[in-house]
Amino acid sequence: MHDFFKKIEANPIIASVNNLEQLEAAIDSPCRNIFLLAGNIFNLKEIAYRVKTQQKGLYIQVDLIDGFSKDTWGLEYIVKNIYPDGIITVKPSLVKMAKDLGAFIIYRAFINNSMLLEKEIQSIRDYRPNVVEILPGIMPKIIDKVHLETNIPIVAGGLIMDHDDIAICLDSKAIALSTSNKGLWYDG
Repeated sequence: MHDFFKKIEANPIIASVNNLEQLEAAIDSPCRNIFLLAGNIFNLKEIAYRVKTQQKGLYIQVDLIDGFSKDTWGLEYIVKNIYPDGIITVKPSLVKMAKDLGAFIIYRAFINNSMLLEKEIQSIRDYRPNVVEILPGIMPKIIDKVHLETNIPIVAGGLIMDHDDIAICLDSKAIALSTSNKGLWYDG
């Protein structure tokens, strides 16, 4: 079992860091996994070191890291030199490249209409990431449908505002949820 799942069993809340001012709070929180949605070529190695020395899982959204090209070379550099626990991407082509590099992959699927839902389900079936993050995460019927049709573990993310939203997410087929709301990092 990958360390991501072990840490999710211990705490299903994932700290989503979308600006670096949140990083220290995420490291100090009880969250066992961190989704890094900010950073650049100059600070990524230092961020990875700080997160990893606290035994937290680090999953980097490569699409949002400044200074890296969003191609094979940038992805390979991150995997082979930064050593994250996994890669997050919204691009199916990067899912395939990351798999070829042996990385643990979280595919972020933004779903806001029925046509996009079917397209994303097909992409998930075709590329088979390790985990899918559904955004917005407050759609339990959509989370359940994607899980049922792909049999891939689901993380709910985005627009999770309060304790009721946490309960809704975790009562669906989501195994965890990610949130940038620091107040919710302590609910796991």
